[in-house]
This record gives sequence, C-alpha cells and structure tokens, in this order.
Amino acid sequence: MKVFEKIVGWGHQNITARNKSTFEITKESSLTKKGDCIIAVNASKGASELNLDFKQLAKQKDAKISVTIEVDGLIETAIGLGGPVLTFTHPSDLVARMSDFYCGRTLMIKSNKAAIDFSTEFITKIQSPNQKILITLITEINE
Repeated sequence: MKVFEKIVGWGHQNITARNKSTFEITKESSLTKKGDCIIAVNASKGASELNLDFKQLAKQKDAKISVTIEVDGLIETAIGLGGPVLTFTHPSDLVARMSDFYCGRTLMIKSNKAAIDFSTEFITKIQSPNQKILITLITEINE
C-alpha cells in the first residue's frame, strides 16, 4: 500500500544546505543563514497538515518514506523510515533526519540524505526566491 502527498515550496537566497544530519521543508517565509538544513520555504503544508491517510500509514512499524524534490527538471530523492514514534504535530515544519531522533517536526528517520548531500546544481537553483519546488512524499508498507 502507498499513499502520496504533494507539497509546493519555494527557494530562498539564504539557503546554504550545509547541515550534515537533516533537511527541512518549512512554511516559514523568512530564513537566516543559520537555518542550514532548510531546502524549501513557504511550503504549502507543515507536519500537522499532512493528510490523515499519509500519517496513519507512515506511523506503521514497517513504513518506508521517500521524499522526491523536483526543481526545474532536477530531481533529488531521499529515503527513510517511518514508525509509531512519529507524531506529525508541528504546524509549519517537516524534518528528515539521518538519526533516529524524533519530535513533532519529524517527517522520517534514518534518511539516506541530509541537506549537504543534495547536488551543488540543485542547491544553486533553490537559492532563487522565485524558484518553485515540487515535493512528493510517499509512504508505503509491503503487505
């Protein structure tokens, strides 16, 4: 079984994507260079706004979650895990983590990518405030 979730975000001139353990999508519109994990701002959804089917499936014990991010023909994909620890309660943020740390902002744990792992060409494109970012979340479990 698979459930898809679509989100639209935007680039920002202060995106640095230097974080070595997470990447984040946020509904917030402002960004300082200290936010080195953020790869999209002005997102159409935060964790609490994901659809119920997505959240329920993502909370299953064997859930796999993938995040595909498309920018002007460039595609980056990160894969991680869901699980019962996820709460999806944060109103504005979605964070993919390489670790198994979780909180209300956590979209997935054990991600195979952090912000620093996205290509230089990709990061250059998302540093434009006019750059639209298409994000597809997929959660699935094998039945």
